[in-house]
Amino acid sequence: MQLTVWQDKLQNALSISREAAVLSNIEKSAEIDVRSELEWDKVVDVLIVGSGAGGLVTALAASQNHADVLIIEKDERWGGTSATSGGGIWIPGSHLAAEAGFEDDLDDAFTYIRALSADNVADENIRAYIDNAAPMLRWLTDNTGVRYAAVPYPDYHAENEGGSPTGFRTHLPLDFDGRKLGKHARTQRVSSPAANLFGYLNWSFEETHILLHRSKGWLKGLMRSMARYWFDLPFRLTSRKDRRLTLGNALTGALREALERRSVPLWLSSPMSDLIMDGTRIAGAVVSHNGQSVRIGARKGVVLAAGGFDKNQEMRDQHMTLYTSSQFSGGVTSNTGDSIRAGSRVGAKTMNLQSAWAAPVFYVPGEDRGRLSTIERALPGCIMVNQSGERYMNEASSYHIAGQTMARREREHGDASPSWMVFDHKFRHKYPMGPLLPLVPDWLQSRSVRKIMKKGATVEDLARNMGVDADRLSATIARFNSHTEQGEDPDFNRGQATYDKMYGDPANTPNPCLRPLSEGPFYAMPIYPGDIGTNGGLVTDDKARVMGEDDTPIPGLYAVGNNAASSMGESYPGAGVTLGPAMTFGYIAARDLMGSNG
Repeated sequence: MQLTVWQDKLQNALSISREAAVLSNIEKSAEIDVRSELEWDKVVDVLIVGSGAGGLVTALAASQNHADVLIIEKDERWGGTSATSGGGIWIPGSHLAAEAGFEDDLDDAFTYIRALSADNVADENIRAYIDNAAPMLRWLTDNTGVRYAAVPYPDYHAENEGGSPTGFRTHLPLDFDGRKLGKHARTQRVSSPAANLFGYLNWSFEETHILLHRSKGWLKGLMRSMARYWFDLPFRLTSRKDRRLTLGNALTGALREALERRSVPLWLSSPMSDLIMDGTRIAGAVVSHNGQSVRIGARKGVVLAAGGFDKNQEMRDQHMTLYTSSQFSGGVTSNTGDSIRAGSRVGAKTMNLQSAWAAPVFYVPGEDRGRLSTIERALPGCIMVNQSGERYMNEASSYHIAGQTMARREREHGDASPSWMVFDHKFRHKYPMGPLLPLVPDWLQSRSVRKIMKKGATVEDLARNMGVDADRLSATIARFNSHTEQGEDPDFNRGQATYDKMYGDPANTPNPCLRPLSEGPFYAMPIYPGDIGTNGGLVTDDKARVMGEDDTPIPGLYAVGNNAASSMGESYPGAGVTLGPAMTFGYIAARDLMGSNG
């Protein structure tokens, strides 16, 4: 009996010893995983920093490949600059263009971009964009509610080799019903003041054209849109948000709705402060969430998609000699370069930090950004002059070229910030000039707009109110007027390029961009050299992997959109070359992260 007891005790001891050994071996084999898990407050497959179009597309493509994805957004509103943009994407060779009858050649598109882009941009990056843009769009339209139309929007340098004067590379988003977003409609970033009417009413490019030229049915259409907005009850009682989403709101809204269907979380008010390395690999990030510092692990990788450093004046002072003012940037206030600086701290290489998506902007006192000027400059009956009252550029050129010209003029002569848009009575009551609305009497304009608007019964009176030389301004207008009857601008060839004519008034002949300034009173509005975002950033390869100072990829780290140095270099080849690459490289990054070719 005693022996049996001892045998039982020995057997139990051996069993316990074996179990302990097994547990010890398990713990040793999983030691790294256990320790790693204990270091993190949360672990996902893919962590995406930023909720603009590039980040949202990355999240969708990764989640389709069964990744556990988390999106973090610094701001209290989601959508980034993408939500405030026109939403256009430049996509060569798309199925939508083919359906519209345009057969594109990708080699032509590559030739066109390559000649315009900077020398330090690799061929492989441009090729990756050209080759993957159309498949990205096809995948997006097949798998989400995002809808686009290929439009006859000419390339900005259509006369260059490989350029398209007939368009159909630029694609514009179709409207999206914001009611599908439920509660998330309230936290979507609203459209830019330059992209809506009266500060609240969303409108499409087609509607802009109809209202601009007061085409047949324009008033009825406007009344219908306003009624739809005001009778969106009971939502209207608690929010100014227009739930009929257009332009960049439509794009980001449809992307967010698709992510909701996939149950992909998006944390608002959750800025990233640092990236975390495990040896040479990026393993996660430190994020502030709900008032606490949270360490988030990323098994597959971290994707930086948080925009440029538009609103970081210190970084502008350090890197940008042309585009010096954060105040006049059209970018959103949360774009302060956090991710670019975090990347630099872990050894990432940067490129072209001096560059921006340049643009002329109107600045209304009290607003947090500049308002992009796209259409006004091409319309007949206006000119742009410097502080001496002299023209110095083709006003109808693309906003990037116009912005670059203004910035260079300011750096070299100090007389272009502000410049002045000068126009006559006929223009004033027919077309908008930035925030100055047609048909609305001067006294009904907002106080901030009246504060910056200048007016004079004669050109000389206007010049005095502007603070420019009256004789020079009079001579400038006289010279301009003397050629416009023939539809000519021998000084700057305004209205000759295909792009110029697109935004002119087709009813104005012989040149849609030219008409004498002859009917007083005369008006002027200040306009500044600005931008719609910076486009230099972290160096990436053709898979959107961030490159280290040794020109090899940093494992686990990707960048898209304005976090990455643009494959366009310092050029702006066509409408949509900001969002097009952001979304395409987001698609590429997700496939590389997940090891997928689908």
